[in-house]
Amino acid sequence: MQGKIYDCSDEQQRAEGIELAAKAAKSGRLIVTPTDTVYGIGCDAFDNDAVASLLAAKHRGPDMPVPVLIGSWDTAKGLVQTFTDQMKLLTEAFWPGGLSIVVPQAPSLPWNLGDTRGTVMLRMPLHPIAIELLREVGPMAVSSANISGHAPATTAIAAKQQLGKTVSVYLDGGEAPIGEPSTIIDLSGPWPYLLREGALSAERIGEVLGMDAQRLRTRPGQPTPAPQVAQNNQHVQQPSQPPQSQRPDGMQPGVQ
Repeated sequence: MQGKIYDCSDEQQRAEGIELAAKAAKSGRLIVTPTDTVYGIGCDAFDNDAVASLLAAKHRGPDMPVPVLIGSWDTAKGLVQTFTDQMKLLTEAFWPGGLSIVVPQAPSLPWNLGDTRGTVMLRMPLHPIAIELLREVGPMAVSSANISGHAPATTAIAAKQQLGKTVSVYLDGGEAPIGEPSTIIDLSGPWPYLLREGALSAERIGEVLGMDAQRLRTRPGQPTPAPQVAQNNQHVQQPSQPPQSQRPDGMQPGVQ
C-alpha cells in the first residue's frame, strides 16, 4: 500500500517494513526512515531518477544537493577521493552519529545528487533501523523528511503529513532521539569549515581536530580569527566514544 506506515516497535511490522522499504528503494521509489537526528526521506543514491523524485517531493532544486547515508566505514572509503587524517579523526569520534562530512568524492561515480561541485556529504546514522536498511540497500541519498522551508519531521506521522503519497513506505521508529539536524563540516577547502552547527557543537569538533571553534566557524577566504584562550587554563577533555551498546552495528569506531 502506497504511503503505509510500519510501526517498528512491533517485531513483525518492523521486519515487513524494512523488507518492503528496501525493495522500494531498489526499484526507484522513495521511503522514509528514522535516524538519530530527524526523519529522512531517501532512495538509492545511484538511481538518478529516484534522486530527482526526492528533490521534487521536497520542492527543492539541484542547487541543494542530497546527502548520502552509509552503513559502514568501508563504504565511506569507496565513495571519497581520499580518506584523509581529518576525516579519520572525525569518523572515529562521531560515527555513527550526528555529523555530516563534505569531502571530494571519488571520481567517476555514476550518480547525480545535485550541484555538488565534485563533493559528497556523508553520514553514518546512530539508529538501528536506518543501519539495517542501509545494509540492505547500500548508500542512500537521504534528506530531512520535510518540504523545503518547513520544519524537519521528528516522527513518521509528521513526515507523512508533509510528504504524503510521494513516499512508498514509512518506517516508524518513534520520536527521533536528537530531534535536530546533523552538524555539517566541509573538509574540501583549505581548512575545516562548519556549514551548519546542529547536533554537535563546534567546540566538540574542535577538540577532536585540535582547532579553535571560532576558526571552524570562519569561512575560508575570510580573515582568520585570533585563537580563543580557555579561561583559568582549564583542560578540555576529549569527547568520549559512545559505549558499544549504543552503536546499532555493534562495531567499535574504525573497526570494519
